[in-house]
Amino acid sequence: MKLKELRDQLSGKSIEDRLEILTTLFPGQVIFTTSFGVEDQVITQKIFSNNLPIRVVTLDTGRLFPETYEVFSQTTIKYRKKIEVYFPDYLSVEKLVTEKGPFSFFESIDNRKECCRLRKVVPLSRALAGMACWISGIRADQSGNRSQMSDLEYDSDKKLFNFHPLFDWSLEDVDNYIKENSIPYNSLYDKGYLSIGCEPCTRPVLKGK
Repeated sequence: MKLKELRDQLSGKSIEDRLEILTTLFPGQVIFTTSFGVEDQVITQKIFSNNLPIRVVTLDTGRLFPETYEVFSQTTIKYRKKIEVYFPDYLSVEKLVTEKGPFSFFESIDNRKECCRLRKVVPLSRALAGMACWISGIRADQSGNRSQMSDLEYDSDKKLFNFHPLFDWSLEDVDNYIKENSIPYNSLYDKGYLSIGCEPCTRPVLKGK
């Protein structure tokens, strides 16, 4: 299927309807990766509440905040659904930490890229293998370059469609939806964190900055 054809099929539909259309067009080949951020929690709610046959996957890098595991647990309990977990290859991580120590990513850009590749990029590639459509929580106003993107794109490197169902939402839209639907969210957001990844590399920021 071509990108324009898929855009035409999804145009004007609700998020729930678009997600359902994708599962019909690509049965067993639609995946959503969550880091348990607020945007991801909204999408998780829409998938689980509507019993959509979409794989929900998370990457456990081994360096996540305790608060992230807490919202992970709250989410599975609330919706009574399973979230698939992908870990890094333990031999590669053992070698990295043994040779360079636990905080090598602070020492150089190359070291940081190496750590991210082993803990995130490689496990993500395993998760995406055989998938036709990858759903993510990207919003247009998160950064200048993202505003140049579209809610539906084709990744020629990974050879799959990228769908961003909350692309046109504001952070306020996300916050309101979380509250209105009593969705579990990471308590670190209340402490100034807007993007929550690995604990050593994540810092709180002021909203709007």
